[in-house]
Amino acid sequence: MLLLLLTIAAGLCAQGLDSATLLKPPTDTWPTYNGDYSGRRFSTLAQINKDNVKSLALAFSFDTRSTTLKCTPLEVNGILYLSAPDNVWAIDARTGRQIWHFNRPSEGDHLASRGVAMYQDRLYFGTPDAHLICLNAKDGKTIWDVEIADVAFGYYLSVAPVLVKGRLIVGTSGDSADVPHFLEAIDPEDGKVIWRWNSIPKPGEPGSETWPNKEAMAHGGGPMWMPGTYDPELNLLYWGTGNPHPVLAGIDRAGDNLYTCSIVAINPDTGKMVWYFQPSPHDTHDWDAVETPVLFDGEFQGKPRKLLAQASRNGYFFVLDRATGENLLTAPFIDTNWASGIDAKGRPIPDPVKEPRTNGSLVYAPAGGATNWMAPSFDPETKLFYVNAQEGSSLWYLTLGPDGKPEGHQGGATVSFWSSSKIVALDYQTGKARWTRSIGEGENNAGILTTAGHLLFTGDISGNLLALDPSNGEVLWHNRPGGVMSSSPMTYSIDGRQYVLTSAGSVLYAWSLPPHP
Repeated sequence: MLLLLLTIAAGLCAQGLDSATLLKPPTDTWPTYNGDYSGRRFSTLAQINKDNVKSLALAFSFDTRSTTLKCTPLEVNGILYLSAPDNVWAIDARTGRQIWHFNRPSEGDHLASRGVAMYQDRLYFGTPDAHLICLNAKDGKTIWDVEIADVAFGYYLSVAPVLVKGRLIVGTSGDSADVPHFLEAIDPEDGKVIWRWNSIPKPGEPGSETWPNKEAMAHGGGPMWMPGTYDPELNLLYWGTGNPHPVLAGIDRAGDNLYTCSIVAINPDTGKMVWYFQPSPHDTHDWDAVETPVLFDGEFQGKPRKLLAQASRNGYFFVLDRATGENLLTAPFIDTNWASGIDAKGRPIPDPVKEPRTNGSLVYAPAGGATNWMAPSFDPETKLFYVNAQEGSSLWYLTLGPDGKPEGHQGGATVSFWSSSKIVALDYQTGKARWTRSIGEGENNAGILTTAGHLLFTGDISGNLLALDPSNGEVLWHNRPGGVMSSSPMTYSIDGRQYVLTSAGSVLYAWSLPPHP
């Protein structure tokens, strides 16, 4: 059986991934973390639809016997590729049978692996010790292994690389040490660096004026631990950056602290920044702006625009012109009080009273933020933006040492009193919720997928997999596979049969309609 599987895999993988596939909406395949460059996580597949989803059943499951899966698998030429820290698997997309398994134990932060990237007949993934590894997709054998950053300084790689114009785009992770972060373009043939963009400017560079001094900039921050998106027509790469350091203490870093907590547009040929927008100036709540910058075209105030939308961890929904970075709309998608208003550039204005203080500061938002890494979705048919949102309240403390300086890389601590989760369907033209649906008490990590079958797939706090009507949030189907969803759904079609993939804990589940007798 193993020989047969390897023979099948060799034939399929020999075809490799046609780069032109990356320019199309996901149909029979799912070749990138978000399915395509846009980040919409909308599939044109409709075999599973609103009318027949009640018959959806388990097609197969695959237990990695590893840590909780936080990746989105790729599906290319009938093979699924998925990852967890130190591990990559190739399994048959029809049956869930394992074809090969790659394991490389490492030191470093094993928090997550978001997934792999594919280029022709090669796979690429980041490791807890901040290496980028290239594997042969046919058999999982290592082709090359390069160090992107030094794990001794707290760096690791959790991001799923993004392939753009024959270049692998990789951002660094690591929030437990005062290190500056960066985005690199890597040659997929040999692993060599083509360009690097630093999220913390050097003294004298544009953006350095938003820091008080060289010492403050040296503390770093701005990790880029989630995949970005890309517009081939504008030739712009869009990426979100994380928080500054010390994370919760802003007393020694007065200013906006660019380019942390920002959305940046970068030329993938040169690595030069074209524009930026900062959702959280001078962040003191660890509310990274790494959430997916979702790209779509549509009317805004009666004019056709090329748009970028992000539901940010800070509780605000932003719509930008993705060609210029101009802010078109800023609106809260949860009730929150950390900002005192919106400035002329469309950015929330931090309220100093809500910053962490030694005696505590009460903020109406959960400590983890209004959303996080779980994928949103934009449905071009309903024209709604969907996000897994959290509401709650939290207390924020500033912790100072005997010298009056912030302690550690955090410089503070936070405690959540309560939180509840809900799916919010946002009208991108107004920022208003068209509908909301509660999915339980606590914080939920389930991402969202929408399809042309007029379906929205996600999960709730109780471990239910849900298929909702994207127009109104009505539950059309649910199942409880054995745990809380820990990643974002995806879908593909093979041999004329559509599958929806979800995960819970270490197990990957594939759902499909029963075959006709």
